[in-house]
Amino acid sequence: MKAYWVANYTEIKDDERLKKYAVKAKEAVEKYNGKVLASTNKIKVFEDGKVEQTVLVEFESFEKAAEFIDSKEYQDALAALDGGANRDCRVFEGL
Repeated sequence: MKAYWVANYTEIKDDERLKKYAVKAKEAVEKYNGKVLASTNKIKVFEDGKVEQTVLVEFESFEKAAEFIDSKEYQDALAALDGGANRDCRVFEGL
């Protein structure tokens, strides 16, 4: 069963840190066979939402997505972000 990682950016504080993170995160996604399905700031937010950017990545399984999140490569990407954005991130199993 496929799994999806979604990151909703609620505040971007430092564009340079975000760019460094994006490069490293993309490399990690590719290493763990993830596929970016969407990355956009064209968003209609409603109810209790506040979003500036959303990224959706598909993985072959929940386990592979969890492996990606825990990987050294992705942890290095997070270190590069270092407070450059506020986000709500989650991994969930698909249908």
